[in-house]
Amino acid sequence: MEIRDRYAPSPTGNQHIGGVRTALFNYLFAKSKGGKFILRLEDTDRTRFDEAFVQNLYDTFNWLNIHWDEGPDIGGPSSPYVQSERFELYKKAAEELIAKGKAYRCFCSSERLDNIRAEREASGSSETGYDRHCRSVSAEESGRRAAAGESFVIRLNIPLEESTKFHDHILGDIEWKNADVNPDPVLLKSDGFPTYHLANVVDDHLMNISHVLRAQEWIPSTPLHVIMYRAFGWTPPEYCHLPMVMGQDGKKLSKRHGATSIDEFRKAGYLPEALINYVALLGASYEEGKEIYTLEELAERFSLDKLNKAPAIFDYKKLEWYNGQYIRMMTDEALAEAALPYAVKAALFGSSGAAAVPSAEQKKTFIAAMPLIRERISFLHEAPEKLAYLFSEPPVPAAEEFIPKKADLARTAELLSLGRGLIEPMAVLNDADAEAYIKSWCEEHDIKLGDIMMPLRVAITRARVSPPLFGSIRILGAKQSLERIDAALGTLRAALETSKETR
Repeated sequence: MEIRDRYAPSPTGNQHIGGVRTALFNYLFAKSKGGKFILRLEDTDRTRFDEAFVQNLYDTFNWLNIHWDEGPDIGGPSSPYVQSERFELYKKAAEELIAKGKAYRCFCSSERLDNIRAEREASGSSETGYDRHCRSVSAEESGRRAAAGESFVIRLNIPLEESTKFHDHILGDIEWKNADVNPDPVLLKSDGFPTYHLANVVDDHLMNISHVLRAQEWIPSTPLHVIMYRAFGWTPPEYCHLPMVMGQDGKKLSKRHGATSIDEFRKAGYLPEALINYVALLGASYEEGKEIYTLEELAERFSLDKLNKAPAIFDYKKLEWYNGQYIRMMTDEALAEAALPYAVKAALFGSSGAAAVPSAEQKKTFIAAMPLIRERISFLHEAPEKLAYLFSEPPVPAAEEFIPKKADLARTAELLSLGRGLIEPMAVLNDADAEAYIKSWCEEHDIKLGDIMMPLRVAITRARVSPPLFGSIRILGAKQSLERIDAALGTLRAALETSKETR
C-alpha cells in the first residue's frame, strides 16, 4: 500500500505552531515510508476565508523548506486540491447516500430549528442537536417536495442502536456510542455548500489518503467520519491523533503564552531549521542522546510508534537554545545573509530608503563581523544592536565607564595612553596572535591584562560589555581605532581637569 497523507488547513488565519506540527508530522511520516505528502485547502468557510491566509500558508512552508508532492499550486492526479472547486463531487456523494438510504433530505426551516432550541432551553432539557423530524419522510414525498423547489439540506442517517469502533495508532482501540454522535448532522447545505465532515471524508477517499494524522481535538469527529465511510461502503484510513501542544501552565498553547504564529517567530529572528528541529520533538522521540537533526534525519527516524500519548509542552527557552545552536553552526556568509534583513530594518547601514541597504564595503564588514557575535546571539534580530558600533561611532561614554577595578581616573588615562601604542600591531594580527602579543606586553610592563583591556574596550566599542575586542580592532582598522582612543583620551583628560578644579 502506498502511504499517502495530507495537511488540510482551513485558510481562515495565519499558520501557527499547532498546524505546522501537524503538517510536519505528516510530511515526515510520508517521507519515512517513501510515500506522498499532499496539501489540500479546506476553504468552505467562506465567511472567514482570505487569500492572504493562502499566501501565508505558501510563504510559511517555503520558508520552512517543507514541500508537498501534490497540492493546489503544483497539481497532481487528484486535482483540484481546493474544496471550493470540488462542489459537484460532494453533491454527487450526498445524493449517493440518499439513494442508499444512508442520508435524507431535511426540509425543516431555520425558524423551526430555533424554536426547538428555545423549547429545550426553557424546559431544561439535556437534548442537543437535530430531533430527526424529517427522518421519517418517505423517499417518494422527499423527492416530490425537492422537485417542487422546496428548500432542503441533506442529513446523514446515524444508526441509532449501535456503537462505532476505530483504532488509533497512539490511543489504541476506541469505541463511541452512536447515541453520543451529533444527531443526523448536515452533510450538504441548502446552498449546495458541503459541511466540513462530508468534504473531508469524500476528499480523503478520492485522494486515496491512507493515514490521517491530526490533533487529538478531532477525536470526537472520528466516529462520525467512520460512520460515513461505512455508509458509502468505503474503507476508512488509519487514524493517528497527535498529542496536544500545551503551554507551561498545562493549557492549550495560545497567544497568552507568547508567539504562536510562524510569522511572529520569523520576525523575531528564529531560523527555520531550529523551529523544525524543536517542533519535530513535540510529542515524538527519535534517537537517545541526540538533539540536533536535519529535516532529512528526522524523516529517516520518524515512526508512529515513537509518538507520545501525553500532551507536549512548548518551552520557549528550549526553542531559544535550539536557535542559538543553529546560529553557531552557520558559516559567516550564511549568518550574514540571514541577519541582513534585520540589519536593514534597523537602519544599521543608513537612515532610510536606499541608504539603508549596505554598500559593498559595508556588506564586507558585516560578513567579517559575524565571528564577533556568533556565540553571543540567540536571535537574528540581535545582530544589528551588537554591531552598531562598527558602522557608526557611538558617543564617548562617561569617564567612570573606562575605569578598571582598583584604578582611578589618572591611572585609567595612563593605561589607555599606553594601550594606544599597541593598536597598530594588533590591527593586523589574528585573535590568537593579538592576545599573545598583548599578554606578553603586559607581563613585560607588570600590568594586569584586565586593567588595560577595560579602557581599550570602552574606547573602541564604547561599551564595557561588547563583542571581542581584538576582532573589533581588526575590522575597524588601526586608523579608526586610534581616532576612537584619542576621543576617549580627550574625555578622560577633561574629566581629570574638572576633578582638579573641584578639589
